[in-house]
Amino acid sequence: MNTLIIGSGGREHTIAHKIAQSKLANNLFIAPGNAGTSKLGTNLPINITDFKILKQAILKHKIDFVFVGPEAPLVNGIHNFILNDKDLKHINVFGPQQKAAQLEGSKEFSKEFLYRHNIPTAKYQSFTTKSLEKGYLFLETLKPPYVLKADGLAAGKGVLILNNLQEAKTELKEMLTNQKFGKASNKVVIEEFLNGIELSCFVVTDGKSYKVLPYAKDYKRINEGDKGLNTGGMGAVSPVPFADAVFLNKVEKRIIKPTINGLQKDNLPYKGVLFIGLIKVNNEPFVIEYNVRFGDPETEVIIPRIKSDLLELFNAVAEEKLDQYHLEIDDRTVTTVMLVSGGYPELYEKNKEIFGLENVTESIVFHAGTRLKNNKVFTNGGRVLAITSYGKNSKEAMKKAYKSIKNISFDQMNYRTDIGFDL
Repeated sequence: MNTLIIGSGGREHTIAHKIAQSKLANNLFIAPGNAGTSKLGTNLPINITDFKILKQAILKHKIDFVFVGPEAPLVNGIHNFILNDKDLKHINVFGPQQKAAQLEGSKEFSKEFLYRHNIPTAKYQSFTTKSLEKGYLFLETLKPPYVLKADGLAAGKGVLILNNLQEAKTELKEMLTNQKFGKASNKVVIEEFLNGIELSCFVVTDGKSYKVLPYAKDYKRINEGDKGLNTGGMGAVSPVPFADAVFLNKVEKRIIKPTINGLQKDNLPYKGVLFIGLIKVNNEPFVIEYNVRFGDPETEVIIPRIKSDLLELFNAVAEEKLDQYHLEIDDRTVTTVMLVSGGYPELYEKNKEIFGLENVTESIVFHAGTRLKNNKVFTNGGRVLAITSYGKNSKEAMKKAYKSIKNISFDQMNYRTDIGFDL
């Protein structure tokens, strides 16, 4: 099979790394890809938001299978575009159709879905500029901290958690009337704060049956001890020690099954992966959010734990034969540590040459924000590299990762030294 992976981050490099090992894999293309993916297949430097250009690439390279990495093309309807095009409709796509992708595209849509199907989640209300005063009143009914979420896609930056009521009111106004997060905050969802420990659940589904992939925990804050600004993720660990069999049984019974049933009841066509952001509160699971694609950096610890053929899995989803697929998981712990640009998640510089990658022997290096120039690797984003390692437990895996990191350098390189500290 000729496969096209859409995206350019650590998630896409990890998927490409695994698909390249598949017995079904023929030619592999990544659009636009990065320095890491260029060693596994052919990078296509095209605009992935322009579906007509994507169509030309799909036809030119005789693509049989499309894996969609980022959320924006899914929310904008890439699956529907391929499905409804007479030249492309025979091509299998991994990723939900546009209507179902609103589970990530709109916070209000996903909260309504959760309530409609009696899936445990925080209480909420949503507001626009017209109902700003009602938003102030709703905030007054809640206890701090206050959770404000931009309704639309905001590249992972549209969530504020604030301890002060007046500050929450000010930020609500900023989001709604001054478009703090652009069009994404034309509507704002205000949620009750849930106090617990978070984890990530990934379920692949063909719309009828499902398989639960390894659970993971990621670390969002920039500084040690989970302090400082939110990022796209500074590291991750899988499996999650605090999620025992009893808890995971609750997750499957109360959250996963009602979600898959809800997709069918609401006629939301879903062939792809559903990320369920969970929080464990007094040993009970609640849903924080849905994403309609693999999370990053969780992908860098989940995919390396899948022993089975990944392209076979994705194809089984696309052809609605998931119930016939046998999923085999590696028992070892996998951890990943993100190396980021100095200044990230705020202002940072690109185009720093990266040294020492060839000296890493005990870990897998997944490229996130990199590019090739004259056969040299340079930084090209905030999150630059994910250093992934196996171990008997998280301590052993982390030890390998940090040993590997000592071989790598680039100007103003930054990373957390405490990933997995709370496990």
